[in-house]
Amino acid sequence: MGLFLQPPPNPCPSTARPRGFIPHQRCGTRQGIFVDAVVLGGGGLTGRCAVWDLAESGVFDRIRVGDLDRGLAEEAARKASSRSLVTPQAVDVRDRSSLVEILRGARVCVNAVQYTYNLDVMEGCLAAGVEYLDFGGLFHTTRKQLALNDRFRAAGLLAVPGMGQVPGISNVLAAAACEDLRTVDSIMVRDGWKDFTQGAPPVVFTWSPSTFLDEMVLPAMVWEDGAYREMPAMSGGEEYDFPEPIGRTRLFRTLHSEPATFPESFRSQGLQHCEWREGGPGIDVLQLLAAIGLGSNQPIDVRGQSVVPKEVLLAVMKREKLLGYPPGVKVEDREIVDVEVRGKDSSGPVTRHAYAAFRSKPEWGVAATEIAVGVCGSIGAILIAQGKAVGKGVIPPERSMPPAPFRAMLAARGVVTRICPPEPPLRLADNKTWQ
Repeated sequence: MGLFLQPPPNPCPSTARPRGFIPHQRCGTRQGIFVDAVVLGGGGLTGRCAVWDLAESGVFDRIRVGDLDRGLAEEAARKASSRSLVTPQAVDVRDRSSLVEILRGARVCVNAVQYTYNLDVMEGCLAAGVEYLDFGGLFHTTRKQLALNDRFRAAGLLAVPGMGQVPGISNVLAAAACEDLRTVDSIMVRDGWKDFTQGAPPVVFTWSPSTFLDEMVLPAMVWEDGAYREMPAMSGGEEYDFPEPIGRTRLFRTLHSEPATFPESFRSQGLQHCEWREGGPGIDVLQLLAAIGLGSNQPIDVRGQSVVPKEVLLAVMKREKLLGYPPGVKVEDREIVDVEVRGKDSSGPVTRHAYAAFRSKPEWGVAATEIAVGVCGSIGAILIAQGKAVGKGVIPPERSMPPAPFRAMLAARGVVTRICPPEPPLRLADNKTWQ
């Protein structure tokens, strides 16, 4: 369906290649050198999509799929394209020696594990000399990651925190929308989704339920007039009109990573306000679970046993197979990210909306969020490997990822983006893969 970029003709053919070797487009005179990527958490909901997209791209010769659950890593590797040599491996990122072992020699690491381990993986990348990206740190972890900037820069490495869908493409679109503005007064990032799947279970999680529960419990952080303000989780409810087929959706403030990096990135343009809101089917269920204490990390005593409510809930979700859609179900859902920018250009006040529209990929059996996060991470890894990402150190996507090639690679995968004005409004008819 034309969803993936095709690799360019091989510029450096070789008559003697190991089995599964695909020359990298940047190999130049370095014939016979493998270009590897590592995807940690590569058997998870979003990690597997990164694995599959990286394999389809043909840019990497080898992809190592690391996961705490070897069975999930093997399944992700088994379903990957044969364009790259994909190998599974069990790894616990808390074990520094095994982490460095799987990373050593790789060009880039895509970190798809739970965000609470981001700092562990970054330390492993520093030890192994590998460039890095992850899918987000839920604000507070992101700020801790930024503190590693000097160490990554001294090592000559780039680390990109929050390079998934949101954060990720939301950051890149914000940069593109603000590029020509003299001042940027406000950036509002809104995310809405709608599920049209027939025959699905009443509850399905297409993103880390642990992270989602944290968003329901921890205070949201809003940048206002030069300082951060804590706001209650799920506060600021608003009815917001997204382009169809999402339509009117009730959105809420939750903790997110964009406000952790935007104030510094847009400081020179005078950013005064930044926040994140989200909403769609299932968020009320998460809110209820959090409200009754099932999102808590505080142990409680149950019949003489100390248990953590959130760990019990996650174990039940896994047992009941609520993580991802079950086999045989044709997944049909949609998601839109809307980055609203208010500022001034040379002519006066400007309001822009930068959109990214995602849909499920039924042939992979994955939902819009799963593929959006994984594909955006894959594109980020490709740009790093090709030397097109900008800078060394810990640099967020709005300052490290070039918007034009990033958007072009999204378009090649059927993801529609618009910056309005000056581009035309987002409509269903813009792209058949979005309909």
